[in-house]
Amino acid sequence: MKFALSSFSSSSSQAPLPGVVQRSKMMEYDQPLVWVVVLLMLFGMVMVYSASISLPDSPKYASYSNSHFLVRQAAFIALSMFAGLLAFRVRVETWQRLAPYLFVATLVLLVLVLIPGIGKGVNGAKRWLPFKVFNLQPSELMKLFVVLYAADYTVRKQQVMHKLTKGFMPMTIAIGFVGLLLLLEPDLGAFGVIVCIAMGILFLGGINGIWFGGIGATLVGIFSLVIILSPWRRERIFAYLNPWTEENSLGKAYQLSHSLIAFGRGELLGVGLGGSVEKLHYLPEAHTDFLLAVIGEELGFAGVLVVVMLFYWIVKRSFEIGRQAIAIDLTFAGLAAKGIGIWIGVQAFINMGVNLGLLPTKGLTLPLMSYGGSGVLINCIGLAILLRIDYENRVLMRGGRI
Repeated sequence: MKFALSSFSSSSSQAPLPGVVQRSKMMEYDQPLVWVVVLLMLFGMVMVYSASISLPDSPKYASYSNSHFLVRQAAFIALSMFAGLLAFRVRVETWQRLAPYLFVATLVLLVLVLIPGIGKGVNGAKRWLPFKVFNLQPSELMKLFVVLYAADYTVRKQQVMHKLTKGFMPMTIAIGFVGLLLLLEPDLGAFGVIVCIAMGILFLGGINGIWFGGIGATLVGIFSLVIILSPWRRERIFAYLNPWTEENSLGKAYQLSHSLIAFGRGELLGVGLGGSVEKLHYLPEAHTDFLLAVIGEELGFAGVLVVVMLFYWIVKRSFEIGRQAIAIDLTFAGLAAKGIGIWIGVQAFINMGVNLGLLPTKGLTLPLMSYGGSGVLINCIGLAILLRIDYENRVLMRGGRI
């Protein structure tokens, strides 16, 4: 009798009762990833407010209110989340079909930026297309669309990726043209990120190792040549190597030296939220390129470590989602997911390296956190595509249809 009852109990626990629908415990989307992204944006908004609250004291921003950048950043975040929701509703198959057209359209925008009277210049660089509501930065669009284009290209050329002329060279020419347009702006930082994205996706897609190594060495040579032939870039490199001499600390290394002072003042737990001294007109662009320095001063090593771990989580999940997609034969989705991880990871690494003095000063924002409409908008759309890839993975793993 006991054996019969135990057998009945075991079988009844494994098989659902007639008429009862058994629900899967798998979530429909990656909730932890969503919360990490939202947390980074909200944390960034608070720090943008802290870093920019004293800017109206200077003549350049005298007509602005103390909350000007806070209000605009909040509006950017709201718009970006809405755009992310719309992007999430687009199937991955549609993104793949549109990838070449989006890439070409962004190339046209990069050309328009360079036309006198159309592109807008700030601090000697023409990188924006002015609109009434905000300024669009096409290089930010290119970071996303080169992910999609490189992933689609790798899938289409999978059979000839080991060949130089048919597989690797067309992609190299396309990225080279993008690089030429970006160097004319100039925007060497964005070009570096785009090269890392394209090379990373091609490497993950199975490109010939010899050609990959050769083109990598060539790119290093090109970047070195660009720096050598540009006197102001060369001076910036020398200043980065020795920022504490009087000439450098008051010249090309001014931002770097004050960024390092900010981190030094922050120590372990910081001087307290809002207590930064460097943001008081000592550290230029504190609310954009050097936001991490303000975080380091006000929240210390602990605050910086939290930011680093949140970005690590995003990159880690991107590669895990990509691996899941490739495992169920969704190669484009898998490469696109990993490409988004490379994009966010490389840009965050460069920005953090610049703030910490590990890399020469470059004008790259901290993804999701720094002030700016184009950056936050495109970051949200890219991460929405990542969430869509994860959503479709989960539907297919349940045996459903997209």
